[in-house]
Amino acid sequence: MSIEILYQDDALLAVNKPAGLPVHRSKMVNDAERYLVDVLREQVGGNVHLAHRLDRATSGVLLVARSSEVAAALGEQFMGRDVRKQYLAVVRGWPEPTEALVDYPLPGSRETGPRREARTHYARLATVEVPIELGRYPQQRYALVRAEPETGRFRQIRKHMAHIHHPVIGDCQHGRGDHNRLYKQHFGCHRMLLHAWRLDFAHPVSGVRMTLEAPLDDAYAALLARFGWTLDAPAE
Repeated sequence: MSIEILYQDDALLAVNKPAGLPVHRSKMVNDAERYLVDVLREQVGGNVHLAHRLDRATSGVLLVARSSEVAAALGEQFMGRDVRKQYLAVVRGWPEPTEALVDYPLPGSRETGPRREARTHYARLATVEVPIELGRYPQQRYALVRAEPETGRFRQIRKHMAHIHHPVIGDCQHGRGDHNRLYKQHFGCHRMLLHAWRLDFAHPVSGVRMTLEAPLDDAYAALLARFGWTLDAPAE
């Protein structure tokens, strides 16, 4: 397989991580045939160092350093909250208000661990109502939202959207199984609909501010087209 490269220089790479591909082997993920870091080493040659991470099921912009020093410099930006991250998510229901801050502490990878501050801004970009009966409702409502995590907790966006009762479609851990099945059966969509869309950061060597954007994959883009959604759509 080949990873789409969004930006490349001697210091770093920015890639468009495919949904379903884990970034590296870990205690939580050790059953995959391929890992992103291994694919990239073969594709570009030499060492690669992750500057941050995305969930296995999440697609989108991922920064990869060519040295441990650059990885550390990028890591400091993430830790210092100097990186602006924008995600696109399709969620169940129509979030109200159309723009809000979810301020709800979250634990780490262990649900029994201590909770730490976690904040996510969201904006509703578009809505749709589909005439498919599910449970006691003859029609189902879904929304496209832009989510901007201010902090970087484990599965933060997924947990925050579930907390406000608008879970991300395709999220097996925190979402709704009945709606996930609806998307598979009626729309042929078998991925979680969370995408790291844009990333704004300072280049770790030059200091120049950069904004990188990852295009949607075919499955995600086809769903937006089916619903008549565009990424510049105003909130409804």
